[in-house]
Amino acid sequence: MPRDKINSAIFIVLIAGLFWSFGPIVVRNIDNAELIPWQYSFFRGSTIFLILNLYLFLVEGQKFINNYNKIGLSGLIGGISLGTANITFILSITTTSAAVTLLMLAAMPFIAAILAYIFLKEKISKTTLIAIIIAAAGVIFMSLDSIETGTVFGLVNGLFSSLGFAGFTVSLRWRKNTPKFTTVAIAGIFAALISILILFFNESSVLISLKNTSLSALHGLLVCLGLILYSTKSKYLPAAELTLLSLTEVLGGIFWVWLPLFGINEVPSTNTLIGGAIITSSIMFYGFTAKRFMFRY
Repeated sequence: MPRDKINSAIFIVLIAGLFWSFGPIVVRNIDNAELIPWQYSFFRGSTIFLILNLYLFLVEGQKFINNYNKIGLSGLIGGISLGTANITFILSITTTSAAVTLLMLAAMPFIAAILAYIFLKEKISKTTLIAIIIAAAGVIFMSLDSIETGTVFGLVNGLFSSLGFAGFTVSLRWRKNTPKFTTVAIAGIFAALISILILFFNESSVLISLKNTSLSALHGLLVCLGLILYSTKSKYLPAAELTLLSLTEVLGGIFWVWLPLFGINEVPSTNTLIGGAIITSSIMFYGFTAKRFMFRY
């Protein structure tokens, strides 16, 4: 594969992670987010669905509807997996600290590597394995005292979100001709439908304040932009490497909610900072060694 395409894929996936990293800031600015997780999930999922379909309409015209006929089993699995990841992310981050939720997301490379090996027979290169081990050390370091600030509910949902996103990533690699943007749209409508059903059975209103609705939609836009970039470049990198590079979401998310500029001030612990530095070094190691390998051959 041409090295310029691989270099481009690495860069774009890193940028996708940065888009997602702004999610925790949005959540922390929502009023009483822990009381409206399902309304939040509904509006965020609906935004993702609408934006993706509008984008496809502008690019393909009315023919974009035909993509839903081509979605196949891989697209359905990918959409449901991503939709589940979206829901459980919100349930996690609204009940625990951003650091704890994002630490659970840092398990994505390991889960994706296992799933890709089982279902796609994708082997893990030595470079990727070393980078994953380094990242794992960073995650362990960060979790030494971050666990104390979380709840079991938040931790479990964060882990399910990680599993769901890993499943989505593997589905993108399964059948590369599956309409990827349509898969993301299915994830949005899946999250919205599940949310509206939960609200219906709980006899809760879907309506929330204009501020909270706007922030939910903004978060959906950020997620959508990142997923477009991520999905576009998924065919150039194995699943484990895709999720490893997307760990910029973890690093950025913890940094943004700490940065005094945004007024949230969730101060990371010393272990979190050290662990973040270790994860950063794993990504840099992967990028450097990948380029060396490509230029050798």
